[in-house]
Parts: sequence; structure tokens; C-alpha cells
Amino acid sequence: MTTNKKKTSSKISTIAANTLSDKTASTIAKSLAASALSQSSSFKQTGSEMESKASKVLQSNKYNKNTKALAASVLSQSNHER
Repeated sequence: MTTNKKKTSSKISTIAANTLSDKTASTIAKSLAASALSQSSSFKQTGSEMESKASKVLQSNKYNKNTKALAASVLSQSNHER
């Protein structure tokens, strides 16, 4: 298994923090935000379940640009061997 050497950027971390404190944010947006923040100060990899959710968000037209940015960040930190 390869090791993740990527961390969440400060811009995405800010979006994630704002999403988590937004009472109107969707459950999936908050889930992606939590995952992105957990990877901001460590080399944790995205799990397969979160990888699947992030992929579906990117393929859908119903999510806003911030949710898609979170999904892209989370997906970029996944295990590319999967």
C-alpha cells in the first residue's frame, strides 16, 4: 500500500471549518469537511467509503462548488491503488 504524502490545503481547511459550522450545510458536505480537516495536519488516507461518497458528489449536479472542492480534496488523498 502506498503512503499518502498529501495534506489538506489551508484554503480547503477554511472551507471545511466554515461548512462544519454552517447549520444549513448538508450531511454529506459536513462529512466531507470532517474528512478533509482530519487530513489537514496528518498524512491520513481517505477510506474507501468516503472515497465513494466524494466520487458521487463530483459526478452530481446538485452540490455546490464548496462541497465539490471538499470532495475533490478528499478524493485526491485516497489510496490510488484501489
